[in-house]
Amino acid sequence: MLPTIASGHDIDVTGVARVLMYEQENNTYQLSIVDQQVPPIFNIERILPERCTSLDPSRFSYRFQCQPKLNVEDSITFPWSFEGVVVIAQWGDGSDVSGFFPGDGSFVEVPLAQLKAGAASISSLAITYLELGAEHILFGIDHLLFVLGLLLLLQGFWKLIKTITAFTIAHSITLAFAVLGIFPVPNAPIEVLIALSIVFLAREVIMGQRGHLTLVHSKPWIVAFIFGLFHGFGFAGALGELGLSDADIPLALLFFNLGVEAGQVAFIALLLAANHLFMKFSKDLMPSIQRGLAYGLGGIAMFWFLERVPALVIV
Repeated sequence: MLPTIASGHDIDVTGVARVLMYEQENNTYQLSIVDQQVPPIFNIERILPERCTSLDPSRFSYRFQCQPKLNVEDSITFPWSFEGVVVIAQWGDGSDVSGFFPGDGSFVEVPLAQLKAGAASISSLAITYLELGAEHILFGIDHLLFVLGLLLLLQGFWKLIKTITAFTIAHSITLAFAVLGIFPVPNAPIEVLIALSIVFLAREVIMGQRGHLTLVHSKPWIVAFIFGLFHGFGFAGALGELGLSDADIPLALLFFNLGVEAGQVAFIALLLAANHLFMKFSKDLMPSIQRGLAYGLGGIAMFWFLERVPALVIV
């Protein structure tokens, strides 16, 4: 009944400010603050990367220029004590990206990597995503346990090469499909299938130790390829939000994959070195150690399976 009195702003209700950022020609940008209660920024250069300089503001927004343009290594730090800031960025390629960034009580930092800024350079993109890929495989316990299961299953150097190559090709295919949006898959069923893949692999290792050999033991690259497809979708979870423009995604995907492979090779080399030491000093214990590892793999993976199944039915 009293619309002029009832009007309000987001910051009054939630303590969250709203900011609009537009990329314009010649590496210039426009920054507009939606909420009237937000304190003005008297020196915009102090919240921007050092290479950015302020331009004459318009009536309702700030303007600045960066040489070179903003990239994923940059951030904008607002001197506000709000709960957070919602930033909506419109980039020069026409893409619109938004994100919420929580404050720490004094400042609100907005990493542009989370708003799909462009890559600073090919070299920086390569280093960033090589590291990200290596970290993802080395800290992705379920992927490492699957690789361990493959090594327990294998006998012979060439079988190892063929199997790991098949696993690499498979997860590279589905990782690309998922990240590029060609064939997106929900995360919950993939996590369940990854757990089941380790359970299956552990069972095959144990059956092989008992002398019951199957096609999996003679041609392990088949199972490695099939389950590698599932693991590729799992890797895609780390790249669900690349933080890059569409033009940078192919290169980021390539370097991420190379990082995954580097981490995988390092893990395999470590396992082979450990196996060599055990064979040299405790050869008689190796069958028991391998059997224990197989049962451990199966037990852990079954726990993950039971833990992840409810996510399939929880909306």
